Amino acid sequence: MTSGAREVQTVTGRVSAADLGRTLIHEHVLIGFPGWQLDALAPRYVRADAMARAVDQMQELRGLGVGTFVDPCPMDLGRDVEFLAELSQRSGLRIVCTTGAYFEAEGITYTFRHMPVEEITAIYIKEITEGVGDTGIRAGAVKIATGAQQISDYERKLVIAGARAARETGVPLISHTQEASCGHDQIDLVTGEGVSAGRLVVGHSDGIDDHDYHRSLAERGAFVGFDRFGISLIVPDEVRVKNVLLLAKSGHVRNILLSHDTISCWQGRPLPFANRHEDVLAMLPDWRPTSILTKIVPQLRAGGLSDADIATILVDNPRRFFVGS
Repeated sequence: MTSGAREVQTVTGRVSAADLGRTLIHEHVLIGFPGWQLDALAPRYVRADAMARAVDQMQELRGLGVGTFVDPCPMDLGRDVEFLAELSQRSGLRIVCTTGAYFEAEGITYTFRHMPVEEITAIYIKEITEGVGDTGIRAGAVKIATGAQQISDYERKLVIAGARAARETGVPLISHTQEASCGHDQIDLVTGEGVSAGRLVVGHSDGIDDHDYHRSLAERGAFVGFDRFGISLIVPDEVRVKNVLLLAKSGHVRNILLSHDTISCWQGRPLPFANRHEDVLAMLPDWRPTSILTKIVPQLRAGGLSDADIATILVDNPRRFFVGS
């Protein structure tokens, strides 16, 4: 896909960007943290059960008017593009997957640490233009990820590889930031490789209550990811809502992207202190991919956003992110 193209690559083929509809820009179907297969005490992963749960969830989202679900799972966190393609076919929801790897502290680093940036770039480009492995299922975006407060040499290499792959293929970049830090460093690296800041969403920027930080990212032209709604252990949702409203009212409604960073199904246990999906939901009852439409949008309207603003954020901004302004 060349820069400026009007089509977006999904796991079941190319679609017109005009048909994306309401889009959740950062959600996950399957996640398996590195080493999950070693945990003999974890609940057993059953693919059929995971598929049934995911189909129910996608159909619920379709019922709320969601058209596209972007799953920026990096290749080293349990990515399963065949699962995503089957899920899309069974649920009728468009799904976009990504190429790219996770940040150093929580990813699988041995191979890419010893590989030159040129080869990593070529791997990313192959997954975008030819497909993942021998599946023929192509990535529609690049995932980049950096750790807390500073970017390691390993992460810098992968971000540069991701930016070069994005530049060559025209797909956008979806980032992970740890502790809502290093957003400007990501923009510097991406634009330094010739990619417009408008093709990057600085992910998890809502992990800090700092309007000046959010505004500074938007002023550089990047999309600002308010994409962890429901994770109240980091920031309460009322703070996220406040900061979305502040950013919109400061003239940057066209730089806002919303999501939850939810996980439909886990390979292994979700967290060291949570053995089952239900344990996580008991701690985070609003951490569901339906919350933005059922709970957050009404709060944004009550805070002064118009229906046109809501449509800009949920429909127009994802479309512009994928195809370029």
